[in-house]
Amino acid sequence: MLKVLIPTIMVFPTIWLTSPKWLWTVTTAQTLLIALVSLTWLAWTSETGWATSNSYFATDPLSTPLLVLTCWLLPLMILASQNHIDSEPITRQRLYITLLASLQTFLIMAFGATEIIMFYIMFEATLIPTLIIITRWGNQTERLSAGTYFLFYTLAGSLPLLVALLLLQQSTGTLSLAIIQYTHPLLTHSWGHKIWWAGCLIAFLVKMPLYGVHLWLPKAHVEAPVAGSMVLAAILLKLGGYGMMRMMVMLDPLSKELVYPFIVLALWGIIMTGSICLRQTDLKSLIAYSSVSHMGLVAGGILIQTPWGFSGAIILMIAHGLVSSMLFCLANTAYERTHSRTMLLARGLQVVFPLTAVWWFVANLANLALPPLPNLMGELMIITTLFNWSPWTITLTGLGTLVTAAYSLYMFLMSQRGPTPNHMMKLSPFHTREHLLMTLHLAPVILLVMKPELMWGWCY
Repeated sequence: MLKVLIPTIMVFPTIWLTSPKWLWTVTTAQTLLIALVSLTWLAWTSETGWATSNSYFATDPLSTPLLVLTCWLLPLMILASQNHIDSEPITRQRLYITLLASLQTFLIMAFGATEIIMFYIMFEATLIPTLIIITRWGNQTERLSAGTYFLFYTLAGSLPLLVALLLLQQSTGTLSLAIIQYTHPLLTHSWGHKIWWAGCLIAFLVKMPLYGVHLWLPKAHVEAPVAGSMVLAAILLKLGGYGMMRMMVMLDPLSKELVYPFIVLALWGIIMTGSICLRQTDLKSLIAYSSVSHMGLVAGGILIQTPWGFSGAIILMIAHGLVSSMLFCLANTAYERTHSRTMLLARGLQVVFPLTAVWWFVANLANLALPPLPNLMGELMIITTLFNWSPWTITLTGLGTLVTAAYSLYMFLMSQRGPTPNHMMKLSPFHTREHLLMTLHLAPVILLVMKPELMWGWCY
């Protein structure tokens, strides 16, 4: 655990001491090295389920894929931000990279925490850098309202969780993840215990987000700069899924009857947000709503608490993290050239950038779960386990899959096909940096097709 955490902390002096000329090169190289070191976590040797570095930090097969994804994404965020931050004063550039590195530090400590209260503190700490990135480096004047939505939705969901955790500590005497699954709190069907059950989950359902408490997400995504959108879609939403997986283990007797409304909302949300995607004109907003749709499927898989559901959820979380991050990068490359996110004004780009159209096509296919990509594997596992739980869910999940295919094709056709508008003149050509960025997003997805047990090994 410390072999990655300490080098990540060492990025901070690097950022502030490197000469301005080499700032982006050195930080990208150092973070990429950290990402490569983090891959050693995937070589799983422990038979107990936990590989501890000390009593506060440990990795297990559930947190390892998310930790590796966190480390993999920082160099990609730095690569993606290079063009639009490069023109700012050097102090602001350093501050921007510092915020991204601090976000990675908090996320590593959140996913690696063995105490639930430590996880909670780091879960909340990620709010601060994300909020600064959205409100300081966002594009429009709406960014302040987006930041307010983001802050208050997340805090309103998180405060009941803090109270629930303190009550749990009082009743069981421990908040250690390694022990708490064996010390089941005595849950009765009283109203107090039902409210406690809801308090444990609502923070994570807001973070995922569940349909109904998702309004902060499209706003935050649309207003955030590219690195903010990438980290939000790829990792911060996964904090919600990870937290739910950890908490569901001990909420067992009450979950049988209390999960019904949440599963219904999650599955209904897949269709509703998919339908909203079909009506979007803003490219980033469309990708943001598609994230809500995918995370609804993940929430359904986690809430029914079967090994297949959990496996499907973790696979879909990793695959969606890489693919949605790639889509936001592509949307940003188009925005940097056309200065518009409206798809009607920035269409017909295939004629101008043919290779980029290939990246768009592949990313859209991955988004709609093309076989044999892990997106399909995760979706099929969740749909199968939901069908096994209740055959009626196939109507919602099946319709959701159709709508996902429809809006993915709509996004591709609107942004790439059709006549190129006359106002699009003197578009700068694509850089090797951007092609490298897309390759680094897509390579892990392709590699996971070859060796999927890296994601679902924990199930066995």
